[in-house]
Formats: sequence, C-alpha cells, structure tokens
Amino acid sequence: MSIWSVRLRNPIRTQMEYRLACLDDMLPDDHRARLVWQYVEKLDITALLRKAGSFVGGKGAPTTDPRILLTLWLFAILDGVGSAREIDRLCERDLAYQWICGGVTVNYHTLSTFRNGAGPFLDDLLTKSVAALVAAGIVDISCIAVDSLRVRANAGQSSFRRKETLLELQRLAREKIEHLKAEAASDGQSASRRQQARRERAAAEREQRVCAALEATEEIEAARLAEDKATRCKTPKKRNPARASTTDPQARRMAMANGAMAPAYNLQVKTDPNATMVVGVDVINNASDRGKLRPAVAEIKRRYGRRPDKLLADVGYDGHADIEAVEAEGVAVYVPPPKKTPSEKAKKKQGPGVRQWQERMATEEAKPIYADRMKTELTHAQMRNHGLLQMPVRGLKKAKTVALWFAIASNFLIHAQALIKFA
Repeated sequence: MSIWSVRLRNPIRTQMEYRLACLDDMLPDDHRARLVWQYVEKLDITALLRKAGSFVGGKGAPTTDPRILLTLWLFAILDGVGSAREIDRLCERDLAYQWICGGVTVNYHTLSTFRNGAGPFLDDLLTKSVAALVAAGIVDISCIAVDSLRVRANAGQSSFRRKETLLELQRLAREKIEHLKAEAASDGQSASRRQQARRERAAAEREQRVCAALEATEEIEAARLAEDKATRCKTPKKRNPARASTTDPQARRMAMANGAMAPAYNLQVKTDPNATMVVGVDVINNASDRGKLRPAVAEIKRRYGRRPDKLLADVGYDGHADIEAVEAEGVAVYVPPPKKTPSEKAKKKQGPGVRQWQERMATEEAKPIYADRMKTELTHAQMRNHGLLQMPVRGLKKAKTVALWFAIASNFLIHAQALIKFA
C-alpha cells in the first residue's frame, strides 16, 4: 500500500462558519476567577465610584466598572502576572480574563492608572477584611509578627549619581530648557509646535528628576548624621559619598538576600503567625529594621483600635530605645538578644523595658512563642512566588500600593472562603 493512498483530515482555515458561545458556560464552575469575582462583588466600592467621571444624564462615555479592574488585578497577581500590558494582552486571548471583562474592553493605561490610584481603597480594605476575621475568631491580633521583605526598585545601578555629578546634570538640564525656549522664539524654528512642546516637557521632567535626586542625597547625608548622633559615635563611620537615582530618587541601595547591593525598598509586613494573614504593611526606603517596632504597634492600633499583647521580630529589630518604648506601652517584645553579653556599665544604662525583654528571652517559655515567627516566612514566599520580585512602579507611595495589592491577594489565597463569607 502506498503512503499516498492514506486519507488525512487537513485543516481548512478559510472556511466561514458561525459559532454560538457563552462565556459563562465556557469557564469551569470551580475556576479561581469566579471565586475572586464573588469576593469583589460583595465589597463596598463606594470610594472607587466617587472617582468616576461619567454620570447618568451627563456627558461622556460610561466608566469601566471598578469591580472589573479590581478583579483583574487580584486574579492576575494570583496568576503570577504583575504587568498592566500583560493583563491587556491576556484580556484578548485568555478565557478567564475575558470572562472577568464580560465584553468590556480595557487597556494597559486604564489598568495601570487604577492600580496606582487604588492605595487608599486597598488600605481600608485590608483593615476591614482583617477586622471581620478577627470578629469571627479566625484571626488573632494579640500576637503579631513583624518582618521585612526587600524588593528591588525599578531603577538601574547606573542611575545612582553623586552630588557633584547631579549638580552638573542639573546645570545641563537647565541649559537645555533655555536653549529650547530660545529655539521656539526664533523665526527659523523647524519643528512643529507639538514637537517643541514635547521636547520642552521632556527637558523639564529631566530637571525635576535630577532635583529630586539632589534632595535625596541631602536626606541620605542627614540620616547618616542622625545615625551617628544616636549611636554617640565620636568618629563617624567612613562611608562612600551619598548617591541617589535619577530615575527613582526615593529608592535606596540595600543589601539583598543574595548579598549583592541593589536599588530596593524595604517592606515592613505584619502578620498573624498562626493564621498566616497579613494584618499590616508599610514600605520604607531605610535598609535598617531598627526603630520599626513602634511604627508597627502604632499601625495595629490605628487599624484595629488596640495594641497587640506580643510582638515577634528577628534580630534586626533589637534597638534598645525602640524596645523600651514598646514595652512601656504594655507590649511584650520577643526579639533574640545579641550574643554579646552587655557589660555592667551598659546594664546600668538600660531601662526597665529592656531588662524585662532580656529576662523574658532567657526563659524557656519564650522559645515556643518566638518560634511562631517562622510561620511568617510562608507569607513572604507567597508574595515572591506570585511576582513580588521587583517593583513595577517608582516612588514610596506607589510602592506601598503594590505591596497592599500583594498583601490582599496573599490573604485571599489562604482565607478565600472566610473573606467571601464575612466581606
């Protein structure tokens, strides 16, 4: 038998055909997208609707339902997607994203704007969702673990410049602006008015970024002086000249988990270690964790109206002034003391709060309590696994908004049914 006699079914791609399909029937009933939409649908989105620019009886096209954008971002983070452009592409080819949109078109600009501007809503949502689970007995804020998570900033190593270099760049930027203005005033202008305006705007933005970087170098130098003064250092540490980024002036170079120095932000994550639920989050640009216990207690008090009874943290949080202040507020601190035994002279300078902390950590009862701190690593791992490796935005405010997105998504991953029930 010849191979040419084999009968095959060949593709015919030019054939016209009609297809009847329903998005709701095509998506499985147990798909995660349905679960996220069920949760978002129960949320109070009044704060987001106030930002809408289109109203019944008024002019303008209808505004995209904020529940669609909220669901898209939460589902995308759980799906390991953190780019607005990638979500835009998925809305065109992926069934789950098409189901969420339900025929409503979205673009990357709308998605990016919504993500960056949803900070106040997400902060309030985190408080309300945790408070609901506290009332239900699922989450307990009497014992809180504080830990840091360093995330790379959206800035390159080469964008960090010394003060002298920034001053020269500032001079060049201002000369460029003056040159463009003189060019616009001359009769021999070759570029169109729109092109000229674009060039002037780009030059002005460049100057603003350089000026912001200059202010950042001054902040770094002031922080170094304050650190030397706090430690009563007679001879200041020998440090390299302060450098700041011209692309993200609020980012700072920090030592990462792999030992390398990189532009990054320091995420301060507060969790209930037993329920592995994020109860608070903040973003700072200081690499050190010293002095962050008081802000952690203040955040819990602001969100839930009470301070925790116990506070767990690792070695980096062992600042004596910080511990003294927290212990004075009635919060028991569980932080491993330094291995070096303090001298008698140093012991006399210690306050009652520091002595209580050291005595507490020397007991056997403190070991199992402090061991619960390790459970917070699960939350960090979830954030990393779902894409929190580098900030897609620039600036502290936007970085905190991204951290809130991941915190809410992480909580939903573990307590989805409870959050839907008590939303």
